[in-house]
Amino acid sequence: MTAVIRQQLNDSPIARWTVLIIVATAMMMGYFVNDVMSPLETILELPKEQGGLGWTPADYGFFSGAGSFINVFLLMLFISGLILDKMGIRFTGTLACSLMAFGTLIKYYAVSAEFGNEPIAFLDYQLPASAVWASLGFAIFGVGYEMTGISVSKAMVRWFTGHELALAMGIQLAMARLGTAAALSISAPIARHYTLSMPLLISLVFLCIGLLAFLVFCLMDRKLDDSGQCRVDSYNNPPSEDKFHFSDIIVTLRNPGFWLITLFCVLFYSAVSPFLKFSTKLMVMKYGVDPDIAGFFSSIAPFGTILMTPLFGLIYDRYGKGVTLVITGALMLTAVHFGFALPIPAAFGNDGGAFAIALMVILSVGYSLAPAALWPCVPKIIPLKCLGTAYSMIFFIQNFGRAVIPMCVGRANETDPSYTTSMLIFGFTALGAAVTAIAILLVDKRKHYGLQLPNIRK
Repeated sequence: MTAVIRQQLNDSPIARWTVLIIVATAMMMGYFVNDVMSPLETILELPKEQGGLGWTPADYGFFSGAGSFINVFLLMLFISGLILDKMGIRFTGTLACSLMAFGTLIKYYAVSAEFGNEPIAFLDYQLPASAVWASLGFAIFGVGYEMTGISVSKAMVRWFTGHELALAMGIQLAMARLGTAAALSISAPIARHYTLSMPLLISLVFLCIGLLAFLVFCLMDRKLDDSGQCRVDSYNNPPSEDKFHFSDIIVTLRNPGFWLITLFCVLFYSAVSPFLKFSTKLMVMKYGVDPDIAGFFSSIAPFGTILMTPLFGLIYDRYGKGVTLVITGALMLTAVHFGFALPIPAAFGNDGGAFAIALMVILSVGYSLAPAALWPCVPKIIPLKCLGTAYSMIFFIQNFGRAVIPMCVGRANETDPSYTTSMLIFGFTALGAAVTAIAILLVDKRKHYGLQLPNIRK
C-alpha cells in the first residue's frame, strides 16, 4: 500500500540539495576532527623537550581506539539510535554536534596543558596523563561523531527517498572524505610550524561552524514537517504507521540482511579507518617519505573518494548492481593491504614511494565503491521508523572493530616495526569483508531485497 499525499518540500530539488550541503558540512567538520591527530603520531612520540608528548606507539594505539570506548562499552551508540528514533533528527543532531565540540575541547586541553611525568595505570597500559585526557576527549567526541553520522544518514533517507538517494549519500560521503583528507594533509605542517595544539584549536572553530550549519538544517526540516509527512518508507508503510515503537527493534534483529551488512561494516571499516590513522607513519618508516608530506600520501585515499563516491552512487541510482559494487570495493581493499605487507622498498631500492602512491590510489577506488552502494542498501531492508536504531546498531557493532584493531596494530608495530604484521591484520580483515559481501549477494537473491535494483523510481 502506498500513501498518496500532497506536494512536499523535499520534492523541490533546490530544497533537498540545499539540505544535503548543510548537513554534509556538519559531517565534514566531524570527519576533519576525527583524523586531525592521525598525522601527528610521530610528533606525539617525540620527547617533550623536542615539542612532543613522549607517547609510545602503544599509547597512540590506545588513544586511536578511545573514540569508540563510550560507544561500545557503555552502549552509547545503541542508545543514540533510540534517541534518534524517539526524539527526532533535529534534537539528536544538535546534541551530537555539541558533544563533538566538547570532546575536542578536552583534547585541546590534553595537548596544551602541562602534566607531571608520573604515568597513570589503566587496564594493561601505563599511560601519560596527556594520553589519558586526550583519550577521554576522543571518547566523548566519538559519541557525538557517531551520533551525527546516524542523524545525517536518516536525514538523507528522509529527504531523498524516491529521488537520488545513493548520489546524495555519495556526495555526503565525499564531503566527509574531504574533511578527512584536509586533516591528513594540513595537520602535521600546522603543528610543526606553530604548536602541537594549533590543529585542535582550528578543529574547535570548524565544529562550531558545523553546529551552526546543523541549526540551519533544523529550520528547513521543520518546514518539511509543515509541508506534509515523508512519502513512504522502504516497506511502503503509510505515514500513519511511521511512529517508532521499541518492539520494532525485533523487526531489525530478525533480518538476515541487516546482520550481514553489519558484519561487512565491522570488517571493511576496521580495515580502512584505523589504517588511515597509522598510514602517515607507515609512509615515513617504510617508504622513507618526508614527514611534512607523508600526510599528503595518506590523503590520496580520502581525496580520491571525493569525486568517485558520488559517481558510483549515481551509477547505483540509475543502473543498480549495488552489492556488486560493494564486493569489488572490498576485494580492492584486500589487495592494497596485502600489497603494503610486501617488502617493496627492499625490492625497488629507495623508490618504494611510487608503489605506495599506486596502492593508495587503488585504495581510494575501493574506499569509494563499497560505501557508495552500501549505505543506500540499508533503507531497502529496514523501515524508515526503525532506521535510526538500525544505523546505530550497525555503527555500534562496527565500533568494536574500530576500538580493538588500532590497539592490536599499535602493539604489532612495537614488535614488528616493518609493518608487515599490521598490514597482514588489515589484509585478512578486508578479505573477511569481501567474503561477507558475497554472502549479502546470495541472501539478496533469496530474500528479494532489491539491493541490485536502481534507486530512482521511474
